[in-house]
Amino acid sequence: MSVLNNKVDFVAFISVNHANPNGDPINGNRPRDTMEGFGEISDVCIKRKIRNRLQDMGECIFVQSDERSDDGFKSLKDRADSYEELKKVSKGKNTDREAFTKLACEKWIDIRTFGQVFAFKDNNAQKSDKISLGIRGPVTIQPAFSLKPVEIEDIQITKSVNSESKTGMASDRMGMKYRIKFGIYVLKGSINCQLAEKTGFTEEDAEKIKNAIATLFENDCSAARPEGTMNIEKLFWFKHNCKSGQYSSAKVHNSVIAKALCEEPTSAKDYEFIYDGSLEGLTPEVIE
Repeated sequence: MSVLNNKVDFVAFISVNHANPNGDPINGNRPRDTMEGFGEISDVCIKRKIRNRLQDMGECIFVQSDERSDDGFKSLKDRADSYEELKKVSKGKNTDREAFTKLACEKWIDIRTFGQVFAFKDNNAQKSDKISLGIRGPVTIQPAFSLKPVEIEDIQITKSVNSESKTGMASDRMGMKYRIKFGIYVLKGSINCQLAEKTGFTEEDAEKIKNAIATLFENDCSAARPEGTMNIEKLFWFKHNCKSGQYSSAKVHNSVIAKALCEEPTSAKDYEFIYDGSLEGLTPEVIE
């Protein structure tokens, strides 16, 4: 398959209905929000979900979460060291960076998609033997923000049994659960052809990313995100006719709007997600 020769921009609308789309671990796992009250899903969270979807599709993933590891490795260093061809060219400061990048990108789709920083060290190795190498990926994802300020619901919960043997009700039986009552979040991203050439990112890879985003919440349910509480309502996929793009990414992203059909929307049905048609010669593929 040929390397990507057409710039891509995309916009997706995510509906959240009584779920926690992205908890903040330093804030009691409350849904992330801005100072103005708008909900936020971090780009790291979105990339994790894309990696999980690609893994579900049978792709080889470098940055795997522990609970989804399919090769038994518990660290990125162990996974990298298991690739004998890559290990042969890993020579600390004398590493052949071009060969290292080529091998890593050929094996792991998430590296040729998002890039990766390799900064591994061995406590018994000399300083010159330590490797530090960065690969820039062609796919960039922005944090997703809600269209309007979100209402965060706080729910007190209790466990029916103590975690440890204690008389009476232990303090750890009480807890809190947080969720967004309702919100529409906007996900935006782009694929750069110049960086695609460097990592070997192909037209086929772009299709896989599109499919991963369109099905982002499949096999993603949890206590915080019950099945059906989060959904990709519509995905607009813009494929330019050249490497640099017919229009800037900002213009493309701003050409897609969510039109409220009532004063106080309470579901995705209260919105119309449309492309305004302002970009002559550029029409998106729309996936619902």
